[in-house]
Amino acid sequence: MKQWTEMNGTAAGFSPELARKLEAGVESGLLPNLHAVAVSRNGQLAFEHYFAGHDEKILQDLGHVVFGPETLHDCRSVTKSIVSLLYGIALDHGLVPGLDASLVAQFPEYPDLLADPERQKRTIAHALTMTLGMEWDESKPYTSTENSEIAMEVAPDRYRFVLDRPLVKSPGENWIYSGGAVALIGAIIERGTGKRLPEFANEALFAPLGITQHEWFAGGDGAYSAAAGLRLSTHSLLKIGQMLVARGSFAGRQVVPASWLDAAWQKGPHTFDASESYGYLWYLSDAPISGSSHVQVGGYGNGGQRLFLIPDLGVACVIFCGDYNGALQWVTPNRVWREIVLANFDPS
Repeated sequence: MKQWTEMNGTAAGFSPELARKLEAGVESGLLPNLHAVAVSRNGQLAFEHYFAGHDEKILQDLGHVVFGPETLHDCRSVTKSIVSLLYGIALDHGLVPGLDASLVAQFPEYPDLLADPERQKRTIAHALTMTLGMEWDESKPYTSTENSEIAMEVAPDRYRFVLDRPLVKSPGENWIYSGGAVALIGAIIERGTGKRLPEFANEALFAPLGITQHEWFAGGDGAYSAAAGLRLSTHSLLKIGQMLVARGSFAGRQVVPASWLDAAWQKGPHTFDASESYGYLWYLSDAPISGSSHVQVGGYGNGGQRLFLIPDLGVACVIFCGDYNGALQWVTPNRVWREIVLANFDPS
């Protein structure tokens, strides 16, 4: 594996007080359930700090874990953003349909759904931007079948379950968070490439970056979870982030087409937060730093998992936490990112 080149954090523009401030935040209770923080700038590791605490992976309690740079950790819905990269790579190789292609047409095994002209209007682009206009509710706990994603997991046929949801809005009109939309994207990748999702990910993304350790959760029907199933180490996810802020390039190789990143990071519909937009399975907002504003790109996951990017400044940041399904799970990663990392960063 290609090892990181370490960079003095101060030289990268980060305060030497970062570690002390993180530790103080954890000790005071202001940063509960924090597991790991790592930051890179311009291809070099600028800062990393690890803690210990309770962890789990889907359907399994891991107990007390001492975290380090190579400890595997659930990415949860940051997986969605990785799947976006995989679609872009597959599209560049002509293995999957274009973004304007009908979504239901990729599933000819459901002729009754395919015959519905309104369902035919839902495209792959609508799935990637979560604007399918189909009923979906993930506001309920992920321990309940009232949550649409969990209902999908226990359905006799997950893809029919998603494609057969009631149509509640015109396509492209409203953002409705949907792990089901991403399940369909994952299936299309598998059908187009002829490879299972982890196999294609390893071949197209992980191996070129020297990432050798990864896991991908599969449901009871054997389908790999495109919405939330990936496990990576802090260093591995940070390496993906570094590749992305370098416009998809790593060690002289174009891993993800730069044109896909340009498209995927275009601001689309607003999310839950009016100040935040959605691209192709990526969150987009503005990060005010030292009096100027920069585009911030993010992958977010249940429990406080984050991959934050500021492409024009060459910054990538991974935050892993363990507040799975917690009502305030957003607090710790937001405080770490905004009040510690960005507040102690001078890009000049």
